[in-house]
Amino acid sequence: MKDDYLHCTLCPRRCGADRYSGRGCCGMGAAPTAAKASLHKWEEPCIAYKNGAGTVFFTGCSLHCVYCQNNVISRELYGAETSADGLADIFLRLQEQGADNIELVTPTHFLPDIIAALEKIRHRLTVPVVYNTGGYELAETVRRLEGLVDVYLPDIKYFSPELSARYSNAPDYFEHASAAVLEMIRQTGTLRYNAEGGLTRGTVIRHLVLPSCRHDSLRIIEWIAENTTSEQVLVSIMNQYTPFDFIPEDFPELRRRVTKMEYNSVVRRAAELGLNGFTQDSSSARAEYVPDFDLSGIV
Repeated sequence: MKDDYLHCTLCPRRCGADRYSGRGCCGMGAAPTAAKASLHKWEEPCIAYKNGAGTVFFTGCSLHCVYCQNNVISRELYGAETSADGLADIFLRLQEQGADNIELVTPTHFLPDIIAALEKIRHRLTVPVVYNTGGYELAETVRRLEGLVDVYLPDIKYFSPELSARYSNAPDYFEHASAAVLEMIRQTGTLRYNAEGGLTRGTVIRHLVLPSCRHDSLRIIEWIAENTTSEQVLVSIMNQYTPFDFIPEDFPELRRRVTKMEYNSVVRRAAELGLNGFTQDSSSARAEYVPDFDLSGIV
């Protein structure tokens, strides 16, 4: 599997980079790199339901959204290198700390090492593995995770190719995200919970409502209702968009918060269509909720 790094086609960019001698479009070489591994309590109630998710934030990203709240690791590439064995140790350490699960955040560009780490210790893991992704995935790449991931936590960010091109330089975003999500649902099947309400199997689709984009959000909600069932998925409609200072001035529509009308119209449509899941209040749209990437748990 290490050959994946020689001519990298792990994500829809299919950049073909030799990541042993250079960097891919994700910004990363071949060594798995992460910025934080700790208990994280700010996830959905079924993901962080007791002590918090055992979250590993990986450095780099192939999507490069202009508004990314994790800009420090997705664009500035803050983090420390480790290895497949190092990842296995991190996962076990988080479990020992009482993590509700092992949550891998933006992990796909390090898929070979993640698979190697999980295969090495899966007989010792007693908590679910959660795969948290921006949704811009190849279905065939996701297929390689079958049997290793218990819960998928993908975004569906955009329906419109014009929006995904403008904000993430990915006009083919929905084409790939929708196919990847359906593959995730195929793998996880019916939602399952433990006695404490923690999700042990299933898919939770996240959608972040963006300013001036509520009609695109409505299209996404309608697609979810048409293509999934409430027995298979939960939907998390997020209200945490924060207009950070680093957003370029040529994106003026992104330099404000989402209004109550915008957010509530999306929530109302989800309810009309019978979708189950989670909502957020406007207090979640604060910079204070962005993790402090300090290499804790990595070095």
